[in-house]
Amino acid sequence: MAQGTETLAAAPAEKVQIFHDSEADRAYRAKWWLGRFAVYGALSLWALVCLFPIYWTITTSFKMAPNVMQGHLVPFLDYEPAWLGWRSLGLSPETIGAESTVRAEFLKRFVNSAIAALASSTLAVALGSLAAYGLSRFTFRFGPMRNDDISFFFLSQLILPPVVLALPFLVLYKELALLDTRLGLILLYTLTVLPIVVWIMRDQFASIPTELEEAALVDGLSIWGAFATIILPIALPGMVAAFILSLVLTWNEYFFAALLTSTNAVTLPVMVASQTGSQGINWWSMAALSFAAILPLIVVGILLERFIIKGMAAGAVK
Repeated sequence: MAQGTETLAAAPAEKVQIFHDSEADRAYRAKWWLGRFAVYGALSLWALVCLFPIYWTITTSFKMAPNVMQGHLVPFLDYEPAWLGWRSLGLSPETIGAESTVRAEFLKRFVNSAIAALASSTLAVALGSLAAYGLSRFTFRFGPMRNDDISFFFLSQLILPPVVLALPFLVLYKELALLDTRLGLILLYTLTVLPIVVWIMRDQFASIPTELEEAALVDGLSIWGAFATIILPIALPGMVAAFILSLVLTWNEYFFAALLTSTNAVTLPVMVASQTGSQGINWWSMAALSFAAILPLIVVGILLERFIIKGMAAGAVK
């Protein structure tokens, strides 16, 4: 008897599967994996389409003229990289330490773009947030217009093409002595992106429960105190998103910068468009200048991403 028990204990236990997937379960799993593959495949293809212009710009800045004309794409395989484009800007390793008129001109345009874009974006977010908060919390009446009509009026300003406003702004700026000035660009850029900021922030404030402000008022805070200490931390992600969008739009603005500036306040987009010579477009110089122009936006986006997460965490707890 003991020997039989030992034999049974030594024998490996057989694993018997009790539950089995049905045909419907297996078909659903296959369909789920196929759907995931299709979604990620489409996203990867779209990412490739979006990133290819940046890749082309970077690689073209290191090409010689024959490489550009022959359409070579892969460095070290199709062509040997060179510093021709960066040398034309005075930013190559052998020219970075020497005096360069082109580099000084580039830095001047860079400073103009930075001041105009940062100042106008900050001013637009500040004014737009206040306007959006009022439209989301209070009831206004301007003739037959109500809050929704006023909000749509802000957004409708984007319907007008810029060329329609060219002559009025040219005459107005000439009378106010704002032509070829940074202040003129800041005021115009603020007016341009303000409707977008109002629209984004209005939805952001509308998603915040009014009970938070009511509790703050009961605790003794004023309306401005509740707005500054309770609402702003919660709405910070929307404000950062609106700021980034405004910064991108104002940094890349070309039409009004080319129309209203000539010497002192010329921005980077105008300088990029001017990279043409008697023999055609200097693609290597334009590519180097274009990459130098978009690099700050990439850096700002990476840095402000942390502040978006921080703003969401700060507004989670009262």
